[in-house]
Amino acid sequence: MAAAADGAGAGGLEVVVFPWLAFGHMIPFLELSKRLAARGHAVAFVSTPRNLARLPPVPAHLSARIRFVALPLPAVEGLPEGAEATSDLPPDKVELLKKAMDGLAGPLASLLADAVAAGRRPDWIILDFCHHWVPPIADQHKVPCAALLFFHAASMAFIGPRWANDAHPRTKPEDFTVPPKWIPFPSTTVFLHHEARRMLADNFGENASGRSDTDRLWDVFERCRLTIHRSCRELEPGMFTLLSELLRKPAVPAGILLPGATDDRDEDDWQSSSGGVLRWLDDQPPKSVVYVALGSEAPLTLENIHELALGLELAGVRFLWALRRPADTNNKQELLPAGFEERTRARGLVCTGWVPQVKVLAHGATAAFLTHCGWGSTIESFAFGLPLVMLPFLTDTPMIARAMAERGIGVQVARDESDGSFDKHGVAEAVRRVMVDGQGKEVFATNAKKLKELVVDEGRQEQYIHELEEHLRRYKEARSSTSTS
Repeated sequence: MAAAADGAGAGGLEVVVFPWLAFGHMIPFLELSKRLAARGHAVAFVSTPRNLARLPPVPAHLSARIRFVALPLPAVEGLPEGAEATSDLPPDKVELLKKAMDGLAGPLASLLADAVAAGRRPDWIILDFCHHWVPPIADQHKVPCAALLFFHAASMAFIGPRWANDAHPRTKPEDFTVPPKWIPFPSTTVFLHHEARRMLADNFGENASGRSDTDRLWDVFERCRLTIHRSCRELEPGMFTLLSELLRKPAVPAGILLPGATDDRDEDDWQSSSGGVLRWLDDQPPKSVVYVALGSEAPLTLENIHELALGLELAGVRFLWALRRPADTNNKQELLPAGFEERTRARGLVCTGWVPQVKVLAHGATAAFLTHCGWGSTIESFAFGLPLVMLPFLTDTPMIARAMAERGIGVQVARDESDGSFDKHGVAEAVRRVMVDGQGKEVFATNAKKLKELVVDEGRQEQYIHELEEHLRRYKEARSSTSTS
């Protein structure tokens, strides 16, 4: 970690950051790294070789303070060769990636031991939700840990710490359709029955990695000195006080950590992999296109894709669709309904390659975002004041969708409450409400613009980084005074 140490400067912190192997996590971790480096701190950014090669470049004036540390990913049976991020995998293989990542415990321990032996003990390790094995290693070297969490803060309160779940067990789906007993105020961040079944299975159930996501998260909650959240008080008032009480340690908002459009990978990458989607957008009228992207892990079926396609066709609007092949299909199967692309060619583009999402959302032709409501995608929509058509599937996304609907910035696609299914008519109706229907369209657009003005304020966001920096410094100073007394 010599390069990082050299860039620290007098009084600067030395921080190791270690995100989960998903670009929706790595990019915001990199954004935090840049903001810390801009304040004179040194950062060692840890990931696997292929992931580091795919990150956007760091601005030249920060490069002396950010060092990239590659830890080769161990082979795991069933994990395709070269797969180092969730975007390289179908959703059913992601748990194997967690198993492979767990195999980095030894290399990380060696990295820390070498740094300590050379007199460069890091001040902090900032880790992700699934790195339950990092704090015990850090403890051996007297390095404190903080968790940077990229989930809706309200969903973290809904999951709750281990002690609260032990006091008020939730063992069946019905338990997740009502607010937990440890949330002391009225809450709509609960699940419908079909969402609760998936929540229980996906988050609390065992998986191929050998450990449930919730067990990992609970260990991280308990072993870290503080938790850091990609959110802000303007978005989630009162939530950080509640989380601090529940977790019995500071829950610190870091702001929305929005990367610039120039950070959305490089020009050659999007031109070669997405067929020039930005050039297609250049040819569309202003504020005329709905951008459709449901993330890399939404459990879409072929039937879901067909209903979504037919719904877009029925809606009659221009669209750009970033479409990922579902895990249960093979490369010979046609993804789209027969004749769909021919019928919609004059007003729609379907891209099965990589799409530069931030650039698309920033484009003047984009009028709305049909999204799964992942927190990262939702935050990116705030930056450009875009109203939302919402089709949530996993984890915290149903809560986020309801919270955004309450703010009046979009509508959810109608779902069957028993099984979560949707059809083309529900898709078309939701898209038309946001894109076409006069007064309603204006209300959604106005509310989205107001939210942008509230949240996307660089001075306010820098204040959040300053407050986080103060928390990190305060602990460092307390530790130093204790060690020298």
